[in-house]
Amino acid sequence: MSRRDQLALGLIAGLALVGWPAFQAWRDGQVGEEIARLAKPGDILMVSSETCLFCTAARRWMTAQQVPFDECLVERDGACMARFQAQGAPGTPLLFVRGQPQLGFSPERVRDALR
Repeated sequence: MSRRDQLALGLIAGLALVGWPAFQAWRDGQVGEEIARLAKPGDILMVSSETCLFCTAARRWMTAQQVPFDECLVERDGACMARFQAQGAPGTPLLFVRGQPQLGFSPERVRDALR
């Protein structure tokens, strides 16, 4: 491989490393805007746990995207714990989007359920 080819390959790899996170941020913003537009108060309930890192990430993402959602903590709310146990879910977060359960948090799945 010539020096020129190596430089071109390095440039492409560098652009991919810089461009991919920028693309992901743009895509998250697009999905977030759509969810914020589609979701009405009461459409999204997140059943979470105080020790759940994925719950924290989902909460931060929805808050940053200005998505209206409600949240209950299984450790603090008996009705929340009962709802969680009734689903037989292996962990949290457990989202209810317009009443339909979703295990884990995926902005794309939330968006699709709201469409």
